[in-house]
Amino acid sequence: MRVRELLVTIGLGTVVVGVTIAVLPGISADDGWSVLAVAILVGALGAVVRPIVVRLLSALGWIGVVAGWLVCQALVVWAALLLAPGVHVTEFWAAFVAAWLGGALMSVGLWVVTAGQDGAVTQHLLRVNRRFREQVPRTETPGVLFLQIDGLSAPLARWAIDAGNLPTLGRWLAGGSHALVEWHAQLPATTPASQAGLLHGASAQVPAFRWYEKDTGRLVVTNHPQDAALVESRCSDGQGLLADGGVSVSNVFSGDAPTSLLTMSTARRGNAPAHYVSSFLLDPFGLTRSLVLTVGEIVKELHQARRQRLRRVQPRMRRTWSYVLLRGATNVMLRHLNLAVLAEQMMRGAPSVYCDFVDYDEIAHHAGPARPESLASLEGIDAALATLEEVAAAAPRPYRFVVLSDHGQSQGATFRQRYGIRLEDLLAELTTTRDVVVAEEDEQGGRARNLRAGVGGAARRAPRRTGKPEPEGTADRAELVVAASGNLALVYFARRPGRVTLEEITEWHPELLPGLTSHPGVGWVLVRSEREGPIVLGRDGRRWLDDDHVMGVDPLLGFGPHAADDLRRHDRLAHTGDLVVNSLWDPVSQEVAAFEELIGCHGGLGGQQNRPVLIHPRDWAAPGELIGADDVYRYLSGCLKKLAPPG
Repeated sequence: MRVRELLVTIGLGTVVVGVTIAVLPGISADDGWSVLAVAILVGALGAVVRPIVVRLLSALGWIGVVAGWLVCQALVVWAALLLAPGVHVTEFWAAFVAAWLGGALMSVGLWVVTAGQDGAVTQHLLRVNRRFREQVPRTETPGVLFLQIDGLSAPLARWAIDAGNLPTLGRWLAGGSHALVEWHAQLPATTPASQAGLLHGASAQVPAFRWYEKDTGRLVVTNHPQDAALVESRCSDGQGLLADGGVSVSNVFSGDAPTSLLTMSTARRGNAPAHYVSSFLLDPFGLTRSLVLTVGEIVKELHQARRQRLRRVQPRMRRTWSYVLLRGATNVMLRHLNLAVLAEQMMRGAPSVYCDFVDYDEIAHHAGPARPESLASLEGIDAALATLEEVAAAAPRPYRFVVLSDHGQSQGATFRQRYGIRLEDLLAELTTTRDVVVAEEDEQGGRARNLRAGVGGAARRAPRRTGKPEPEGTADRAELVVAASGNLALVYFARRPGRVTLEEITEWHPELLPGLTSHPGVGWVLVRSEREGPIVLGRDGRRWLDDDHVMGVDPLLGFGPHAADDLRRHDRLAHTGDLVVNSLWDPVSQEVAAFEELIGCHGGLGGQQNRPVLIHPRDWAAPGELIGADDVYRYLSGCLKKLAPPG
């Protein structure tokens, strides 16, 4: 098999080198034997030079990695062109262009030769990790691979499996190796809150994707490395899901894993996966394949966005160039990098690995959770599961697969699209102040930051201020701070210490609560009364949470059976808002109205955002009803302990 692969690679390389030399000025060859010599030399030099370059550049961090990415392949090709007899190079730039043109053509050629099947990817991953077959002793103690499909709801997962869109998961379920259950994501339905629960059993430490802490005047945004590290320090008790020798990959929190890679909370510790990244970028197969597919992803996104416009699909949003480029980076490069890291950790025999695949969630935010492009990304993740299944067959220990999500997504035109006004502007109109600070940082920016993890953190994005010019001192000098997460918003009277009460708000801003609850885009508002405890206010009624007394129409009607319990819990969380505002939920159209500019959203209540999925080995005990990520953590931790050897 290796000889056949070598002959195919040399033959294809010779064709690629010949085409490259033919189309580029500045390079010429006397005959076909000279072209063959270049192809052989490129392969031989790359095999010798790249491992050395990887070690050197890894020590230099990201500057070295990027430099190596840009010039290493060009230097290898340039050296091969100079050493090959009968080849003439007049300008170095020609070698540089030849390196990348040849790499792209080689990737396309390999894709054609392998008919686009991921079996070639599996063979490549096994080949680059073959040294571990001799180094790592075999054990029959199973390991567990936890694979999170970010944002996938249980109803959509069932539909996609039944429709044949997810053949790997469908085969596992139909074959009886796995079972699918739904669990309830408590308020807030966000990745940081769910992962704090799934990985640490401490979801109560996260009241939203972003929030304001009055005691310190700090705005916490969980996709900033510094803030993620702060939150993990509050969550961690040393008993996280991955504490017993596990590995965290591409997560917000580490689960107390000794090895943490591309993980937000540990990005500032100096343990960035420079070796993995540089190995991946300098690997001609991995890099060129990823580059070609990244370009294809960008072209596909441009086509899909245009198709939505031409078909007048509603709701839809403007998909900016920053998203177009980051979609290519996160949904191709990051997925392939995750595969490379997971394959190595499995071949090293890691007892447990948890990895978050963000592809679907990212696209669903911008296109909609059930749109064709979102479903296509699910198919790509399913193909990655098949590749990991094949790698597991060669690993030094058997692996059990657990596939789960952290939340679902709900769809709808945004609050601003519907009413021509942002929530913070509405708040400014309803209060006597115009001094409103808006916490803005999307998940997309955080995922890009995850690719840059370990540089020392990226610059924090300044909050946006509505009304008066922003004085020095930022958010803690504002009257109001608004932190939106999907269709949930936490509103803080930042100059007032402690939890501001219903009575105080009514006295200071008498138009605020009536104006909010009567707005058609607002579903309910949670506020604490000094005398009567937490109260949920709606357009035509209110609900007292302490005794569940309802006057008028229950504002939580239609928001699900767990809504009241979720709000009681959220009312007790540290740093919850003085006001907790949830958008409308239309049970007929099945739509919410995000306070962010996202078509698919999550964070609040309403729709499938609170209905994530868990697919577990069928021979594990049935989990029963799972209410909240902490319940899922306790279930998974118990299953891990049963797999551990005695003693």
